[in-house]
Amino acid sequence: MMQAHPGPVDHQDLLAAAVDAAVACAQACTACADACLAEDMVADLRRCVRNDLDCADVCDTTARVLSRQTGDDGGVRRAVLEACITACRACGDECESHASMHEHCRVCAEACRACEQACRDLLGALG
Repeated sequence: MMQAHPGPVDHQDLLAAAVDAAVACAQACTACADACLAEDMVADLRRCVRNDLDCADVCDTTARVLSRQTGDDGGVRRAVLEACITACRACGDECESHASMHEHCRVCAEACRACEQACRDLLGALG
């Protein structure tokens, strides 16, 4: 879709990677939260569910903001990327603490780490 945009798109490969990673992470976090709610020990997973849902919302917003190329506000883009990095780090850390017991948390943690890195790469390129 970014190639179809009539205007120039800076850092197109990094931008596409960050959008793709954010969408994948939002999906993984949403599915992980749902899976946590299905676990017998759901009370022990409250923090995980909260982090999953927060991260999913931040990643979804990040993907949407990054997808807009017309009239870009670099300050907003950087702030959204920083928020996404923070949310992915927190969620990834929490999910990693449950990964040995819950496969869905392991998968989610991997998606969080991938998104965190893609956002760092783009943020670094934006300067």
